Amino acid sequence: MTVREEWHPVCRVEQLQVERGATALVHGQAVALFRLEDGSVYALGNHDPFAKASMLARGIVGRREDVPFVAPPSHRHGFDLRTGRCLDDEHVSVPAYDVKVVDGVVLVGHRKGAA
Repeated sequence: MTVREEWHPVCRVEQLQVERGATALVHGQAVALFRLEDGSVYALGNHDPFAKASMLARGIVGRREDVPFVAPPSHRHGFDLRTGRCLDDEHVSVPAYDVKVVDGVVLVGHRKGAA
């Protein structure tokens, strides 16, 4: 028996502001969504482990070399938008979710690395 892949439609891609976060409830989890200038869309768990609050969607989006990241407003620790890993503390990460855009609709899948 194979596990069925489930994709949750969240919004139309044009509803996401470029380099601004938005939140959605996906698979029962608060998820922060980000659309970058190049059109790519990423989803991370919205909970900031340093501030212990749901605030990643309010963070500042940027790049360190080739790594797209978000840094929460309460501190300067950046999280890789592709993997959820903290760029400043290798022992900390937030969940990253699979994302695809189909016919202009943003779909969020399961947590990356989850079986």
